[in-house]
Amino acid sequence: MAATLAPPGDLRRLLPGLGMSAAFLGPLVKPPPEGELFCPDALRDDPALGEMVDDGLIAWAREVGIYEGRLEKLRSYGFGRYMMLAHPAVDDPDRLLAATKCLVAEWAADDYYVDEVELGSDPMVVGSRLARLMSVVDPAAMVPRYATDMDAYHRLQPISEAFRTAMEHLARYASTAQIGRFQHQMAILFLAWCQEADWHANRRTPPVWEYLVQRHLNSYLPPMILVDVLAGYELSAHEFYHPEVRRAYTTAANAAVLVNDIHSAPSESDNDYNLPKVLAQAEGLSPKDAMRRTVEIHNELMHTFVELAARLSIAGSPNLRRFLADVWAWTGGSRRWHATTGRYQRS
Repeated sequence: MAATLAPPGDLRRLLPGLGMSAAFLGPLVKPPPEGELFCPDALRDDPALGEMVDDGLIAWAREVGIYEGRLEKLRSYGFGRYMMLAHPAVDDPDRLLAATKCLVAEWAADDYYVDEVELGSDPMVVGSRLARLMSVVDPAAMVPRYATDMDAYHRLQPISEAFRTAMEHLARYASTAQIGRFQHQMAILFLAWCQEADWHANRRTPPVWEYLVQRHLNSYLPPMILVDVLAGYELSAHEFYHPEVRRAYTTAANAAVLVNDIHSAPSESDNDYNLPKVLAQAEGLSPKDAMRRTVEIHNELMHTFVELAARLSIAGSPNLRRFLADVWAWTGGSRRWHATTGRYQRS
């Protein structure tokens, strides 16, 4: 791919051959009414498929030991439905389950180690816990004498077992390069959680720019970059790591995680961080105005993604066009899930 990209084009160029409707996308590339999200809706909703994936998820969670005593609540979140919505081109429940296991392992690590005091989170030990967990995600080279001690530790950690088994499942479908990029992205995510732990430990609310840096690191990239793994193709490393390509899908992942902020903010505790809260404190905004500003930031990011994707679709390979279209579809499925999941519905 040349460093100088082609002029902007129509995002509908991304869709041919993918089994997606260009007509569906058309109205969504226009500016939305004020206060509304600029984002597609889910391209596919198959409740039976989502339920099948959730059945497999709950069986796996019970086996590895995460969310013990909370499995019905975990089921109510519908993480299997999430991946069904986010990967509309994928009908294989086992592939969707592999992605769901990875997603829930990430979510559980955040709950247990960073956010949920009831589950044992402690900001003073986040770094140590995540460094140990990284030795499962990217297996540590260890002399036999101490490998035994390390293995004994991980066998007693449900989060470690969750990651180990989830990545084993993912490896059935992912190439070595695709596993490597997932490991890289998890290291970045763990770094972001250490940054958040610093805020908790020092009882400070970051300025808006620092929060957005953290959300750039703590985005939805780990699950989003599995779009080609699940769909059965592979974006080449040359294109995947091209600076403009990475900027495109990173921007989409940043926008997608702000949808999480929008839906989770009303149900979070006073100790949690989200963009509306940070904006309200830093800029003296009312809760309503802070939420409106969050939507504006999300929309700006999504418009940037559309512009980048349109240029890249002209300059790049067929697999790149497919990857960018799958990212677009992923954001729509993620939006639908956040608006409907039991995790963020008020009781």
